[in-house]
Amino acid sequence: MVEEVSIVATITAVLGALASYLFVKNDNKKQFKHYVTEAKAKASAIAYEAEHILQEAQIEIKSKEVELDKRFQDKVLEVEKQKTELLLELKSLEEKKQEFSLIKKELEKKVRDLESLEEEKRQEINKSISIMEKSSGMTQDEAKAYLLQQVEEQSQLEMAQLIRKYEKEARHEAKRKADYIISQAVTRYAGEFAGERLINIINLPSDEHKGRIIGKEGRNIKSLEQLLGVDIIVDETPGVIIVSNFNLYRRAIATRTIEILVEDGRIHPGRIEAVHKKIIDEFEQKILEDGENIVVELGLLPMDEELMRLLGRMRYRASYGQNALAHTLEVAKLAALMAAEMDGDQKLALRAGLLHDIGKALTQDVGGNHVDLGVEVCKRHNEHPTVINAIYAHHGHREPDSIESAAVCAADALSASRPGARRDVLENFVNRVKDIEEIALKNRGVRDAYAINAGREVRVFVDAGKINDAQTTVLSKKIAKEIEKKVQYPGEIKVTVIREKRDINYAK
Repeated sequence: MVEEVSIVATITAVLGALASYLFVKNDNKKQFKHYVTEAKAKASAIAYEAEHILQEAQIEIKSKEVELDKRFQDKVLEVEKQKTELLLELKSLEEKKQEFSLIKKELEKKVRDLESLEEEKRQEINKSISIMEKSSGMTQDEAKAYLLQQVEEQSQLEMAQLIRKYEKEARHEAKRKADYIISQAVTRYAGEFAGERLINIINLPSDEHKGRIIGKEGRNIKSLEQLLGVDIIVDETPGVIIVSNFNLYRRAIATRTIEILVEDGRIHPGRIEAVHKKIIDEFEQKILEDGENIVVELGLLPMDEELMRLLGRMRYRASYGQNALAHTLEVAKLAALMAAEMDGDQKLALRAGLLHDIGKALTQDVGGNHVDLGVEVCKRHNEHPTVINAIYAHHGHREPDSIESAAVCAADALSASRPGARRDVLENFVNRVKDIEEIALKNRGVRDAYAINAGREVRVFVDAGKINDAQTTVLSKKIAKEIEKKVQYPGEIKVTVIREKRDINYAK
């Protein structure tokens, strides 16, 4: 029994061991298959990566080949270009060589021609000497001496003519220079009078504003003088600049324009034009208001607006150094007083006196006789016949036909003849300057003309569409010649013709 149990146990143990061996063997076989599969996967990944690296290397090699090929082609083109340039340069040198060769031949020919001419000259001289020897019995030396004497006399004659020419020019230049020096001295001698009557002084906050007014490379002061038609003097006097012009209205506008620009601080050509336009509009409105105030103050309403505007404008007009508006008011009040004493119509005399010189407000712009202009404007607005007669009579064009008209004539004579009322020198100067401007303005293509620098210069602005650059030279000479013929003046007058073209567009 025991033995059977032992045998069963042994068999069982052997079977268990065998089963265990088979299990382990089977497990090892599965694990081995796993390792094999994993190894194959890794090998496949390595092969794929190697193939990818190989492709990238091939692409890079191809790119390098393309780049090297491009560099090679560029180098080939550069070499070809240099080769072409060298060939052209060689060709040019060959052409120049041929040209120099032709010039050399031509020069050699000219030298031969000159030598031939010299030989002909010597032969002609010898012939002349031989002829003179035969005809006059002179020897060769005597003939030569005679010819030299003739040449010397001819040379002396030419020298004398040149000397006379240069002496004449020297006398002319000396006279011109002397006239200029005298005119400068006379101008300076009259400085106080001219300064009182012909300039405005503008006070500046600081001398820094002088630089702003002048502007970069004189751009601002050039624009101011061109637009305003005045002479602007910036000297060493601290804190002031001077505006000079014979025209009171123009000078007043220029003064106010510069004052506004100085207060504002922005000074440049565009701003100057804008302020100038604004000031002109303001002045025109102020002129009308001044005329209305005068008429209201004197109790002469109703009166046409144009007449009131002309009255206001007379504030900026002078006659023989006497302010036209001040003279007009003086005449009106004197005429009213005299008419009242003679039992005349005081109001009518006052009105006639106020309008007797109304034409003077138009003479600077229109030109002509102030009497005719005054009569024309008063007739147009249906003024009283006595007013018309007073305008004619105060300069002797007609006889006074009423007490009021006679009172105006007497008042005009009293106002003009009182001591210190008028200065003939100033009136002559103003007329001369006005004549200079009118001579320039009547030429074709001229837009504006401004006499500046106390009448010693006139600046003429022409229409660029009608006058070209070549014609400006002719125009300046023409104006200068006409001024010489028609105007009496000391020294000289500089005529400057300015041609400027502007194209303006707007971005909308």
